[in-house]
Amino acid sequence: MTNKATFCSDMSVDLVRCLADDDIVIDSARVSTNTVGADTDVSRFIDFLVRDRHGSPFEHCVFTFALDVPIFVAREIMRHRIASYSEESGRYTASRLKFYLLESHRPLVQAGKPGDYKFTPGSQLQIDYASIVNASTCVEAAETYQAMLDDGIAREVARMVLPVSTYTRIHMTINARSLMNFLSLRHATKDSWYKTSPLYEIELVAKQMEQQFKEFMPHTHAAFIEHGRIAP
Repeated sequence: MTNKATFCSDMSVDLVRCLADDDIVIDSARVSTNTVGADTDVSRFIDFLVRDRHGSPFEHCVFTFALDVPIFVAREIMRHRIASYSEESGRYTASRLKFYLLESHRPLVQAGKPGDYKFTPGSQLQIDYASIVNASTCVEAAETYQAMLDDGIAREVARMVLPVSTYTRIHMTINARSLMNFLSLRHATKDSWYKTSPLYEIELVAKQMEQQFKEFMPHTHAAFIEHGRIAP
């Protein structure tokens, strides 16, 4: 069966499961004083924990996300060695041959030096050129990959011709303290005390994760924002 190239510009982030809320943080913190279950102003207590960087209680809250992202985005995420990952295998199943297609508003031109730079949109000519070259390269790679499989070459060998724009699926399990660390680096906002310049595509992932974090742990998220988006 022929597997043809398809294209997508989305970063898909779905919440698989969640064991996380503000009460878990409170109970975990109160173990140290043997006062679990005592009446607590949740907002003030969590603000205190974040402000004074008592971080371990937040490690008892856990999120598992299902990601469908290009390989180059997955590698950026895995550089954060603060989560557990399981990724679909190109050895055990044929690639879906789904590729990332640049959006027209994706910044293209880097100005400045590493560590101190910004991106600008680029000209229409550059946008068109990058999109056309990327798409044609992916189509050629998909055809080559399929031809190798049809010729009996193992999947683990055939996949070597696929570009890093190929989509992969990942399950990522991360605790709330580590998630805050990830968000502080990968979602740039005016509330951040420290400047960060995340990859455009990984910021799309981080924004979706932050929405889930805010929904399940609203007091923790509010304290995270209040204190400069710094992980406790």
